[in-house]
Amino acid sequence: MPRRAPRRVDPTLDLSKYLLAPDDILAPWDAARLFGRAAPLEIEVGSGKGLFLAAAAAARPEHDFLGIEIARKFAMVVAARLARGTLKNAKILGGDAERLFAEFLPDATLAAVHVYFPDPWWKKRHRKRRLLNERFVRDVERTLLPGGTLHFWTDVEEYFQASLELIAQATTLGPPREVAERPPEHDLDYRTHFERRMRLHGQPIYRSEFVKR
Repeated sequence: MPRRAPRRVDPTLDLSKYLLAPDDILAPWDAARLFGRAAPLEIEVGSGKGLFLAAAAAARPEHDFLGIEIARKFAMVVAARLARGTLKNAKILGGDAERLFAEFLPDATLAAVHVYFPDPWWKKRHRKRRLLNERFVRDVERTLLPGGTLHFWTDVEEYFQASLELIAQATTLGPPREVAERPPEHDLDYRTHFERRMRLHGQPIYRSEFVKR
């Protein structure tokens, strides 16, 4: 199910503290420079409209959260959500997650990596474009701290099973842990907007998490 076009962002909102461009990410990597402090860092790849990023940052103020969204229109929507919530521990990068992981993030840097409902690239000839490829999952393992976690959810069973096999073959991340579905307490009590849509339509969601040993 394709994602809906984002709403227009309020032009009066100041997004400068929340919206990062690729040029803002400099080598050597320095998360303390981006957030103004040293704190455990979690990265979400493909932030969509920013529901997870905003909720997680509000729930865990002792952690910093960096979202990555390749579509600039959606990155601006996320930045607007963070700005409205005046969250100081979350930012969104409009750019390519694979490049960030491959070229900038040092070893043992991240407390967690979150990948929720990535594009499944349905056609067989396009599957090489999937985010969860061999290079990316190895970079995730490399950049996670010991005890750090990879969270992966999708509504596509084939993608889920293929990714579990890939992670088992290409990394030494712990065996997948099943993540139980919980009933929402209110209308936006979901991990992402896409989870909300799938569950309201009665569609199954496949969830797992992996811990770096």
